[in-house]
Amino acid sequence: MAEEHRGPTLPQHRGPLSAAMSGSLRGRQALPDTTAVSRANPYGDDLQLALYTCYELHYRGFDGVDPDWEWEPSLLAVRAALEERFLTALRRNAGVRQSLEHVLANLLVESVDGGGVSEFLEKRGTLDHLREYAKQRSLYHLKEADPHVWVLPRLSGRAKAGMAAVEYDEFGGGRADRVHARLFADLMSDLGLETDYGHYLDTGCTEMLALVNAMSFFGLHRRLRGALVGHFAAVEITSSPTSRRLARAMERTGAGPSAERFYREHVEADAVHEQIVRRDVIGGLLAEEPELEPDITFGITATSHLEDRLARRLLTVWDA
Repeated sequence: MAEEHRGPTLPQHRGPLSAAMSGSLRGRQALPDTTAVSRANPYGDDLQLALYTCYELHYRGFDGVDPDWEWEPSLLAVRAALEERFLTALRRNAGVRQSLEHVLANLLVESVDGGGVSEFLEKRGTLDHLREYAKQRSLYHLKEADPHVWVLPRLSGRAKAGMAAVEYDEFGGGRADRVHARLFADLMSDLGLETDYGHYLDTGCTEMLALVNAMSFFGLHRRLRGALVGHFAAVEITSSPTSRRLARAMERTGAGPSAERFYREHVEADAVHEQIVRRDVIGGLLAEEPELEPDITFGITATSHLEDRLARRLLTVWDA
């Protein structure tokens, strides 16, 4: 008999919602009450961890948790309440009334004060800073591009072909050693970090949880396919210059060849991906479904909002 696949361990709870969620998956208590969800901080540790736990059932699952929980109706009802609380906050904080053209143009404008995370790491970052950054980003990069695959069945024509072309690169172009999640694990090895999927979930800050949750949320819901495309555009358009700075940070600190390789790979690849996403994915989707333009815009602004929250958290800690 083949060895049973073991996912990561359930995370330590951060409040009553996440405690009830983990407890129910262990078979020890009832699921969280939706009334409690309506009172929770939509960006708080407790709600974001409970939602992350729900979503992880669609990825690798958890060690010792019955796979049937993935589509358990009672859990999906709680997840819907968590999602609605989160989405309401995102629309309130990031649902700006700007044209898609304007929002896309803003992504190409870099801050003149150089006050971002990648600028900090490039100029002042230590190996400890880089390790902390890698731990946080591992919540996404060890499953890089996985949340975006869910949108493929919801697209057609040029949009589908363009998205599939970019994803093919993200998954290594048919080579397991070039899968971007594998490259990030190699980066973590260079930094002396554990590479097991989900290992650093308990150290993941709420801002990082929210960012990964938004990807999963947009990807799992067909009605939010435009938002997922917008999110993907924000990631690909901003990735190349950010990756160039991070590659320099890895080189300056002597982090190691695999650490440098991960970001240098993204400098070139994402410069090409940006053009495909703008021309084929966004252009193709709008040609077929022009009514989705506000959703694409929202996906971009929501991603920028969540990235800004993460940046403020990291820089506040590092500056202190």
